[in-house]
Amino acid sequence: MTSSTHMEQKTTIPLEAVAALHRGNKIEAIKLVREEQGLGLKEAKDLVEQFLRNDPAVQASFAQVKAQSGGSALRWWVIVIGIGALALYFWRRLG
Repeated sequence: MTSSTHMEQKTTIPLEAVAALHRGNKIEAIKLVREEQGLGLKEAKDLVEQFLRNDPAVQASFAQVKAQSGGSALRWWVIVIGIGALALYFWRRLG
């Protein structure tokens, strides 16, 4: 079997791994594939990434969750910096 024929085959991964991808957790999906299929880290990672490339719906869901989590992290950093700035302002004003 050539590599191009291998790439054209439908890639299947465990349903739990697909669910992990829908939650935006690629590392968990790779772990589940490794456990279920007895693959090494590189092989499991390649299989999960191939699955993402071949399934646009899962890829879109994964990208959306990642984008939302990135925005959420940025929002938390802004809040923490804002609280720190307010604390510094009041500390200097009182001291």
